[in-house]
Amino acid sequence: MSDRPKTPLLDLVNRPADLKRFSDAQLHQVAQELRAETISAVSVTGGHLGAGLGVVELTTALHAVFDTPRDKIIWDVGHQCYPHKILTERRDRIRTLRMKDGLSGFTKRSESPYDPFGAAHSSTSISAALGFAVARDLGGVTPEGLGDAIAVIGDGSMSAGMAFEAMNNAGHLKKRLIVILNDNEMSIAPPVGALSSYLSRIYAEAPFHDLKAAAKGAVSLLPEPFREGAKRAKEMLKGMAVGGTLFEELGFSYLGPIDGHDLDQLLPVLRTVKARATGPILIHVLTKKGKGYAPAEQARDKGHATAKFDVVTGEQKKAPSNAPSYTSVFGKALVDAAARDDKIVAVTAAMPDGTGLGLFAERYPSRCFDVAIAEQHGVTFSAALAAGGMKPFCAMYSTFLQRGYDQVVHDVAIQRLPVRFAIDRAGLVGADGATHAGSFDIAYLANLPGMVVMAAADEAELMHMVVTAVAHDEGPIAFRYPRGEGVGVDLPERGEVLEIGKGRMIRKGARVALLSFGTRLAEVQKAAESLTAKGINPTIADARFAKPLDRDLILDLAADHEALITIEEGAVGGFGSHVAQLLADEGVFDRGLKYRSMVLPDIFIDQASPADMYAVAGMNAEQIEARVLDVLGVASIGEKRA
Repeated sequence: MSDRPKTPLLDLVNRPADLKRFSDAQLHQVAQELRAETISAVSVTGGHLGAGLGVVELTTALHAVFDTPRDKIIWDVGHQCYPHKILTERRDRIRTLRMKDGLSGFTKRSESPYDPFGAAHSSTSISAALGFAVARDLGGVTPEGLGDAIAVIGDGSMSAGMAFEAMNNAGHLKKRLIVILNDNEMSIAPPVGALSSYLSRIYAEAPFHDLKAAAKGAVSLLPEPFREGAKRAKEMLKGMAVGGTLFEELGFSYLGPIDGHDLDQLLPVLRTVKARATGPILIHVLTKKGKGYAPAEQARDKGHATAKFDVVTGEQKKAPSNAPSYTSVFGKALVDAAARDDKIVAVTAAMPDGTGLGLFAERYPSRCFDVAIAEQHGVTFSAALAAGGMKPFCAMYSTFLQRGYDQVVHDVAIQRLPVRFAIDRAGLVGADGATHAGSFDIAYLANLPGMVVMAAADEAELMHMVVTAVAHDEGPIAFRYPRGEGVGVDLPERGEVLEIGKGRMIRKGARVALLSFGTRLAEVQKAAESLTAKGINPTIADARFAKPLDRDLILDLAADHEALITIEEGAVGGFGSHVAQLLADEGVFDRGLKYRSMVLPDIFIDQASPADMYAVAGMNAEQIEARVLDVLGVASIGEKRA
């Protein structure tokens, strides 16, 4: 306990209502203590630090002014919700963030009534806030009641189409609704695009920082004596880059920009809005990501996501790596391919570093496109690049590619356009939990006509799949790989083009065949070693392709073994289902084959280490071994221990 910061006022806050007992001067101190507590907690757990530090004052002010949980604060994405969790009856558990059985790193309805809407993907908060506002006005009932709806959305999230769809609808409905644009000039990567430039222009001129709220916003909200002066100030500013124009066109009153780290500005503005707002209003708040913690402020990503770290130095405690990460292997393989083929281009949605494209962007800036948080646009943009004769690699996390699924179907697959989908974070990802798990891409891609779907069993296979995708021009092709480091295999100088729809034999055995798709292969091999010691010698094959299937390989395995078990890091409906369909169509089950499919269970698995999550899923080596023993009718070892 001794290394924890001293927080005398924060210690008196058990719930947000307690903040109302403090003077504004004391709230300044609460914010300082909240920042220290956030830094201390994340140093123990790791997690998203910079975003939370950027909204400490805003979080304090919102909870001091509004009446949560009756009033609904909806944090977009949720990266920035750690200070909110500390103030909302979860401080005692804050050092369990992102751990097994601990607090989620995002807002989560099942965790607390103070989290009215779950988040983790971006740009959903305004839609949700509007839903709450309409429910309130139609007499909806929740246990905590329904008051104001406040969406807090970052400038990076504001670039997504969904945010504008929601604002357009909100402006039309004219419901009382508060949107706070938390503008820190920086999402995970520096934000890109016209909206970002527009927001930058708003406050590029120093005088805007000094103008009081009266001169810059929703004039009708101001007390009578100020209105005339405010109107005159606004007239004077016309023709300059006044920020309100875009939002006012969408039907929102606009206030700002104001300093998001100055409680003396935040508190009066929020109180005025609470007392007087009638329709939708946007408050434009300027903040700094990582504010108040020098190591985060100085980091290139402003401390976006950190491992556990030393509070004094900011030095992160990362376990030494034994093998390169899959992400870096993909990035290097793509750069190598691009050096030999000038038609290769890369597209990502606000995750250049997360998808391994940092090196590509550095080497080939004119051929790398970060479309910001806009996966739907990114997929269709890639489709037209392909139609225009380029070789686009659309690199997105599995969980984010879900957001562009209609475009994958309509704009890519139906037109048979050769877009190459590089799908990172396949399978269970650990601390980010269910929202970021790559559970569904095998199923949602393998059912599309003409789509080639591959999964790398190790990092050398990933290199082969990159060059296979480069060479494939007949239609769309996808390859998936997990988060984290590879298994440590020797890497070739360069990948080889794989024959489409052909798997590979790993070892020949008898009685039972294990057909693996993806990186569970290492666990399958571990299980096989243990089984061999028990006198069972399984055959192992790596499918490589879920679509098209290697019919010959699968039918041979079925013919030569009494049992066949498929293993994949994906939900039901994926690889194993396609294998079962093939076997059924060929009448194989009529001849008595014992078939089992190991897939992720039909639940959302909460955050833990990947190993723990796969234990819950029943897909680690010992569980694969148990499945083999069960299907062969061999009693499980030690099953009935006293």
